[in-house]
Formats: sequence, C-alpha cells, structure tokens
Amino acid sequence: MKLLHIINSLQVGGAEKLLVDLIPLLKELGHTVDILLLNGVDSCFKRQLELSGIKINYLGINNNIYNPFLIFKLVKYIKKYDIVHVHLFPSQYWVAIAKLFSFSKVKLITTEHSTSNRRRNIPFFKYLDIIIYRCYSKIICISDKTKDTLAEYIGKENNLEVIYNGIDVDKYKRETRTQSREELCNIPNYCFLIEQIAGFRIQKDQDTLIRSLILLPDNIHIAFIGDGERKCICEKLVDSLKLSSRVHFLGIRDDVPDLLKVADLVVMSSHWEGFGLAAVEGMAAKKAVIASNVEGLAEVVQGAGLLFKKGDNIELSSLIMNLYKDEMERNRIASACLDRSKEYDISIMLKNYERVYKEIVNG
Repeated sequence: MKLLHIINSLQVGGAEKLLVDLIPLLKELGHTVDILLLNGVDSCFKRQLELSGIKINYLGINNNIYNPFLIFKLVKYIKKYDIVHVHLFPSQYWVAIAKLFSFSKVKLITTEHSTSNRRRNIPFFKYLDIIIYRCYSKIICISDKTKDTLAEYIGKENNLEVIYNGIDVDKYKRETRTQSREELCNIPNYCFLIEQIAGFRIQKDQDTLIRSLILLPDNIHIAFIGDGERKCICEKLVDSLKLSSRVHFLGIRDDVPDLLKVADLVVMSSHWEGFGLAAVEGMAAKKAVIASNVEGLAEVVQGAGLLFKKGDNIELSSLIMNLYKDEMERNRIASACLDRSKEYDISIMLKNYERVYKEIVNG
C-alpha cells in the first residue's frame, strides 16, 4: 500500500509527534510511507524521521502555509499514492481542493486533532468546513469528545471514527540513563519537581501553572519542556512574580522519557485538548498526573489522575500541595496512571490505522 501523510510542518506538536511514532511502524509492516510538508523548515522531528529512512518531501522552506497557490504544487504529489492522509488546517483544505484539480481517484483521510479551533466561531467557515470534510473518505478523531464536537459542528457523519493516539509505553517505563537530575537538566535534586511538556501556545496555558507556584513552598520547582511563540511572555510572567529561581525553561528536548523519570509530578493545564498525548507520556513514566478538566484531556486522565477547573491556579496549587505532602497518595495515583497508559499503547493505534487504510483501499 502506498501512503502519503501531509502536514503543515514537523515543528514540535501533538499531531507531528503522532507521525514521528506511527510512520516508521507502518513502514515496518511493509507499506510505502512518505511525508509531504507544506513548510520543510528543519526540526528535531524532521531529523528523527529522516534517520528512520522515511522519505520527506516539502513544498518549500519557510513557506507561508496559508498561501492557496500551494494547491497547485500538491496536485503532482497526490496522484502517486493509494491513500493521502492529511493532518491539520490548512493542509486539510489545500489537499481536498488539490484532489479536485488532479482528477485522481486517490482516497483521502484526515485526522481531527482537537475538540476546538478558531474557525468554529466564524459562521462562514462552518459552511466551508462542511464541504471540505465531505471530501474525505474517513475522518479519524483522536478521542470520543473530538468526534462528538466535530459531529455537532458539521452534522452527523458516518465517516467519523475514533482512534486514540498512542505512545510506546515500554519506552517510558524503562529506567532513565541517569539518576542525577542535576546532570540531566541542571535542576537541584533536593527540590520537588513538576514537569509540563507542551508548546508555548495560548491553548496550553502555562500561565496558570506558573501562578500556582506563588502559593506553594519554595522547595517546589517547575520545568517546562518545549518552545513556542508565548515562551517569552511566560518568561516575563515568571520574572514579574519573582519565580526565576524556581521555574526552568528546558526548551525542546529529545530525551523526554529520561526527563519524566526525574519528575515528581506532571501537570497539563490546557484550555482545550483533543487528546492529551503528553499526559499519557507522564502516566507511562509512572508519574501522578494533574490536568485541567477540559474535553479530550479529561477523557484520558479522569479516574486515574486528578482534574482541576481550567484556569484555576488556586485549585491547582491545592492539588499539588496535597500530593507534595502525601507521598503514599502520590504513589497510588502514579500506579493508577501507569495502568491507564497501557490502554494507549501505540500497538493498538497502529492496528486500527492499518485496518482503516485497508478498508478504504478495498472499497
């Protein structure tokens, strides 16, 4: 089977991480799998896939991904494959339109990665989205809430299917290469360390976690793993609250499993999420996870980790304080989180994706 995955870029994010993990496994099953990027800017994910022997094409470096003329560049690519699998806006739009120009019988699939986006608040886009989504033979939703919100938005469709994101659980369960936190990330071993893995975007709401630190003992520190346009805003917030000695910005790292092993707690404070892959990573590393009670993320964490009202730094600080003081409860929650993470092993996701591809190709 010849598969092409198209995405805006391979900058760090949940959808991009999905491709980094999934595509080499599909190749191992004997499929021809390539990637096409609207913007081929360099990134650690891009380099990781290239080292795996995955063919990566791109339409340009530092392209404006919202340029509709990219449609005409896409036409020559999509005709060569049995299935084109598309991720994220505007790739979803450009590929759907490119197929019309290509007169190709290629089958289109897209994955819906979030429960919300800004287009859904604009009436014009609702009608346009309905047309675009109907160009896809299958829409894979990464959680039940993602499916429910999309069905409500575009109308009930029989081509929506839930396939949960997955991770290599064993990779996060393995022991870290070093037991020294100071050696790994230059953070004191004596402190109680909270970690968050997320891009610095409005969606991720690092601000609430930072503000929670004001109400917590000086021994509690935060490490942020990731980068993005709001990083400088968060750094200024940390400075204004005089928390610089307790908040650590580690940037983009390729040793996330090791970093999680030296954490005491994982917190996801998002305003919205389609799924919450970083929460699953924390659970697989056998860490207690606290997450905002938002659709998608709560679906993953509820019943194993703890939930708080989004944006409520006071409730969040209270939950953190309780687990800081009660190691036995923290360990109990961590064990429950590890058990939950096994439901999201990448082998399950791989099996379901391959099943969908075969169903589409066969009819």
